[in-house]
Amino acid sequence: MRRKLSYIAAAALILTACQQRESFTVQGTVEGAQDSVMYFEQATLTGLKTLDSTKIGDDGKFIFQGERPKSPEFFILRIKDQIINISIDSTETISVKAQYPNMSARYEVEGSENCQRIRELTLKQQELHRRVIALQNNRGMSIQQAQDSLNALVEHYKTDVTENYIYKAPEKASSYFALFQTLGQWLIFDPQNSKSDMRVFAAVATCWDSFYPETERTQNLHNIAIEGMKNQRIISSKQQNQLEETKVVELGVIELTLPDNHQQLRTLTSLRGKVVLLDFHTFTLQNSPQRILMLRDLYNKYHEQGLEIYQVALDQDEHFWLQMTQHLPWISVRDGSGQSAVSYNVQEIPEFFLIDRNNQLQKRSSQIEDLEKEIKGML
Repeated sequence: MRRKLSYIAAAALILTACQQRESFTVQGTVEGAQDSVMYFEQATLTGLKTLDSTKIGDDGKFIFQGERPKSPEFFILRIKDQIINISIDSTETISVKAQYPNMSARYEVEGSENCQRIRELTLKQQELHRRVIALQNNRGMSIQQAQDSLNALVEHYKTDVTENYIYKAPEKASSYFALFQTLGQWLIFDPQNSKSDMRVFAAVATCWDSFYPETERTQNLHNIAIEGMKNQRIISSKQQNQLEETKVVELGVIELTLPDNHQQLRTLTSLRGKVVLLDFHTFTLQNSPQRILMLRDLYNKYHEQGLEIYQVALDQDEHFWLQMTQHLPWISVRDGSGQSAVSYNVQEIPEFFLIDRNNQLQKRSSQIEDLEKEIKGML
């Protein structure tokens, strides 16, 4: 009996050892985050899934463990809105040393080449975002100069990432990560509208077919669903309160009362006496930065003469909208329900209307060949 038990015990030890070899560990320290809760989350194709959490003590240490994934998966270390992206594809131990706040930019990682490359890509992405915001707020450039500079920034970024990261190791998790980086809420690599970007996706998909066949992420590469590139909603022309294009000059303004980015209710009719550009927009659009630059140019030229912009954002992410509008000089309001767009029969965005000084709706975008000329004529 004792001999039999010893065999069972030995088998149990072997099983335990095998289980230990099939796990991974993420550990490290975070300075300045005492008493904060750190969450360990998995970034699945359908959203974030919280796996574990721990309260950061005075020593700043944390440790998480999990079962080794069958193919590369992505995880997040998060304290409040600060995150660190990591990937796991083996029974590895990853060590992270971070500083809070601004943990997303102030961290080092060891034990994983993929995680090191993801860190580099994250910092590059953050720098691109800063430069785009600075360009958007630069009033010293002409609209054409700003647009050219913006396009050059994005293209330079894509070339750098493609040549130095994706094409060098398309089978790596860091290359998959790079494909889905965003600027604001739209994808930097846009396979639906760019043949060159589609070739980049195809290169990674081909490698993942060989290394990780029939996995969800491989299927995802072949059946791209770009959530960040979708418009917030497609507004049907059959909805109620339609505004026929041919009758737009016969109608007074349809009242809108919406909260602005300073938490104040702003009504459209209160702008009587001004020429108003009523603009329906969402900051998730790919051409949003160029459009904002165009509007800023018009505003700078004609605001003192009586032009006002009443911009209705249909973005559902309020925090993102507040971030994008904090430096805009005109009236910025948000309508997450989209009802205001329905009232004006907006069928696609962006869309705009011109309202005269008497609160009369004069024209919509499809009736305008030269927007600046129309504004000057109404002023």
